[in-house]
Amino acid sequence: MKIMLRIFFELIKLRLSLLVTFSAAFGHILASSNTLNYEKLCFLVLGGFLITSSSVINNQILEKDSDALMDRTKGRPIPTNKISVRNSLYVSIIFSFLGFFVLTFFLNLFTAIISITSLIIYSFIYTPLKKIGSIAVFVGAIPGALPPMIGWVSATNEISIEAFIIFSIQFIWQFPHFWAIAWVSDDDYKRAGFKLLPNGGKKNFSTAVNIMTYTLLLLPLGFLPTLFGITGLISGLVAMICGILFLIQTIHLIKDFSKKSALRIMFSSFLYLPIVQISYVLDKI
Repeated sequence: MKIMLRIFFELIKLRLSLLVTFSAAFGHILASSNTLNYEKLCFLVLGGFLITSSSVINNQILEKDSDALMDRTKGRPIPTNKISVRNSLYVSIIFSFLGFFVLTFFLNLFTAIISITSLIIYSFIYTPLKKIGSIAVFVGAIPGALPPMIGWVSATNEISIEAFIIFSIQFIWQFPHFWAIAWVSDDDYKRAGFKLLPNGGKKNFSTAVNIMTYTLLLLPLGFLPTLFGITGLISGLVAMICGILFLIQTIHLIKDFSKKSALRIMFSSFLYLPIVQISYVLDKI
């Protein structure tokens, strides 16, 4: 039983699925202007987690051969035959239907439709594009940034300017995040035929400037929730400080083009988003 649970958690990438679900919960809390409906929040977390897990499984099914070629992914459940493609597909289908049901009947149809749209883009457009070019990062950033918007819609049943603001922050954040990962894992990705870095997949000055440019955009974007009255001044300052610290790491990459500097950017991106989102939530409360 313990082994089965471990395989299941690996299949759904538990930590990733929880982080994505947290982003949706973050959007829901920000949109709850007066009193937070904990029942709705729980249904959002459940439905969002199910659909996110389904997306992750779909990705692994479609990339099973590529995963087997990369050091960082060859130990996943499907390439190692710990679970069959058929059984993985069954789990994905069940989770996607259950997630859609939960979001539709306990929240609203709009939330469910956006969530399923996110699953489709991630699984069946972004995934195959990874072998075509860096356009995959742009396409993948859309479903990657939808969770906060989904959370907002789950609370308000509408897409407002505020929803677009929290979407845009997570959308832009993904470019330095994914390009830093692609820089660090370049050899692995090339082995599998993935093309995620811009400028023809080169680790050069131009790519480093791209990473810096998108990180720089986070500075004004991070302050927009304060300007639009979504949150207070403190969280805006936190977002600004985190953005500056994030930006500093990109300067090192421009200087030396090293894997070590790319790693710093990658870890900075891991810290930036949850810290900023938590500060928004705390400032809202």
